[in-house]
Amino acid sequence: MLAENYELFETIMLYGGLSILFVLMGFAVHDVLKKNDVPFIGRVVTYGVLGLGALGFLAKGIIEWFWLSTGV
Repeated sequence: MLAENYELFETIMLYGGLSILFVLMGFAVHDVLKKNDVPFIGRVVTYGVLGLGALGFLAKGIIEWFWLSTGV
């Protein structure tokens, strides 16, 4: 394999692995909130924080893609 292929493979596995971790964190948080009978506002705040983390991860990828495509 060429070095380009290794880099592409590493990038795909990194983003795929981190995406899976976000989903697993969502399942774990949902389970904990459900078992402990957390009020609605607590659930909203918790899911909001987890969602903002995922959004930040997605925004980082989009910004990085734009910068690399423009040659910055």
